[in-house]
Amino acid sequence: MNRRRFFLMGATAAHATRGRAPAGPNERVRVAVVGSRRQGGVHIRMYSAMPNVEVAALCDVDESVLEKALREVEGAGKKRPAAYIDYRKLLEDRSIDAVSIATPDHHHALQTIWALEAGKDVYVEKPCSHNMFESRQLIAAQRKYPGRIAAHGTNSRSSPALREAVEKLREGLVGDVYMGRGLCFKWRDTIGRAPAEPVPPGVHYDLWLGPAPKRAFTRNRFHYNWHWFWEYGTGDLGNQGIHELDVARWGLGVKYPRKVSALGGHFMFDDDQETPNTLTALYEFEEGGKKKLLVFEVRHWISNHEAGIGEGSKKDANTIGNIFYGSKGYLAVEGYTKYYSFLGREQQPGPGRQEGGNNWANFIQAVRSRNAAELRAPLEEGAISCVLAHLGNISYRLGRTLHFDEENFQCVGDEEANRMFTRDYRKPFVVPKLA
Repeated sequence: MNRRRFFLMGATAAHATRGRAPAGPNERVRVAVVGSRRQGGVHIRMYSAMPNVEVAALCDVDESVLEKALREVEGAGKKRPAAYIDYRKLLEDRSIDAVSIATPDHHHALQTIWALEAGKDVYVEKPCSHNMFESRQLIAAQRKYPGRIAAHGTNSRSSPALREAVEKLREGLVGDVYMGRGLCFKWRDTIGRAPAEPVPPGVHYDLWLGPAPKRAFTRNRFHYNWHWFWEYGTGDLGNQGIHELDVARWGLGVKYPRKVSALGGHFMFDDDQETPNTLTALYEFEEGGKKKLLVFEVRHWISNHEAGIGEGSKKDANTIGNIFYGSKGYLAVEGYTKYYSFLGREQQPGPGRQEGGNNWANFIQAVRSRNAAELRAPLEEGAISCVLAHLGNISYRLGRTLHFDEENFQCVGDEEANRMFTRDYRKPFVVPKLA
């Protein structure tokens, strides 16, 4: 599609629309999906399947990806959405009720804050922040705009099975819970090396870079593999791992750690990846006078399964989940939809359940009711869980233990670590300081 036509479509739609009050219980909710590749495609399918919800607009900086997504919506018998390349133009469209963000990590916080400022409700993919500073500003933004609904893409919180698992932990099913483990064992092959090359036609690379510094275009710094570069991603601790970190924190009933230590490295593969493909992070909490430990492991490539998680599937299946250890047994969470327990010295099978939820449907429910308390995965909870990922990455990169002061939001006596809480933002893509 001609670039000029894309820009004109965005500008025309933005200036031709009228103001719009929040969607009511019986009114059609108009959603714009931002980022339409991979996970963005999931967003599109989820909203398209809901009654009285319209995917009214799509936004993507890669014209070929955007055009493909537009055709897929039409091919499913739906009205063709409006098309945008520049997210800022989309936010001018006052007919849009909510934005659903599935862009790279380094855009999440700024795009969320801009949407809240524009009066939109927001669903933002995990991790909602790219650094410590951004987590703090997202929490501040949510409080500054209390009338807006803001949800985080940690889908486990919408699972009835996992909600029951947390209730069982609170009720003492496995006794006094002293430790939780998060497992992120995924079969991820080498990404190889990719040379610098001209920006492909139809890719608006400056918009893709956004807050990040100027860099030559390479295939490894673009679609998906951006996850493994510090300027855009957070490694698997913040990518897949944020789901399990969030469940671990939720199950343990803790908020911020007081001590963090992480070790690991990028093993086996000689390639462009900067983030570790093997990592063990330890978090020490003290809640209500009790010490609790969270252990998190990232492994790429060959690994065993644990506590039954991933068992019974193909040999190279991922091992994704959590294990909670108590004085009377342990409880395992597999993926986003299942838990089972083992009780006593004999490890007799205890309660278990398998049932998934729908985070996107929960978000739309709250958009209609205007009741943020209905959200299963509120933005603030996601922002706190992201802090754990960022502290783990900082500890790994510096090679030392961090002592975190929750009240002052800093690492005690470690200015080098504190400087890594934020980044130099490339104008005009600057995350505002709200707290």
